[in-house]
Amino acid sequence: MSRIAPTFARLQAAKRKALIPYFTAGDPDLESTVPLMHALVEAGADIVELGVPFSDPMADGPVNQRSSERALKHHTSLKHVMGAVARFRQTDKDTPVVLMGYGNPIEAMGYDRFAQAAQHAGVDGVLVVDYPPEESSSLTEQLRQRGIDSIFLLSPTTEEARMEKVGRVASGYIYYVSLKGVTGASHLDVQEVGAKIPRIRSHVKLPVGVGFGIRDAQTASAVARVADAVVIGSRLVQEIEQSQPDQLIGNVKTLVGAIRLAMDE
Repeated sequence: MSRIAPTFARLQAAKRKALIPYFTAGDPDLESTVPLMHALVEAGADIVELGVPFSDPMADGPVNQRSSERALKHHTSLKHVMGAVARFRQTDKDTPVVLMGYGNPIEAMGYDRFAQAAQHAGVDGVLVVDYPPEESSSLTEQLRQRGIDSIFLLSPTTEEARMEKVGRVASGYIYYVSLKGVTGASHLDVQEVGAKIPRIRSHVKLPVGVGFGIRDAQTASAVARVADAVVIGSRLVQEIEQSQPDQLIGNVKTLVGAIRLAMDE
């Protein structure tokens, strides 16, 4: 059974919002992936989104593209990502882990084999950026049989009929892409996000997380007032990119800890 729904239930009871940091597995190197996952949890993360590196990440801006390039230079494969989750699970049995990536590596592995490997590793959710609900039923069913959530994206241009369609197949939570564009874009309008979320909730009975454009504690705090979760991606990846190896863990914990504190306040 996925750990995602119990996590949101616990947070709701405590009147807190979920902090969901994202980074690419294998960046800056594969050996750092599991320590980074633990560092994020220690700093206050509630769910960890782990990126599966891909050579053509179409929804990602330059920062996340470079993270995939670095991971692929270290030959980080989907199998390696699963191995990292399994190692993380040796000492953390509770924190939900979501794999976020693109369809090609999954198709190369095969839906059944992928779902089995994800279950064995301890994955709780899967978000495939380039799988619309119309083309995801085969994978979604394989995941559902193994207690793994299928997470989908909604955007500012998503029509309400499509929200309903996503609501019928999604589980875990909804990832609302707050901006038109790629990851790392700026100019987030929190008021506009706040106006959109009630419309989403009228069609999708799941927690709503907001990502894209959240780059500091102040913005994260503002988004947390209108959403169920805050997703931090490019800003964290940028911190990883710019940190010296001996300062990596400390810098990441400082960044995420400040965001957690602002959200809780």
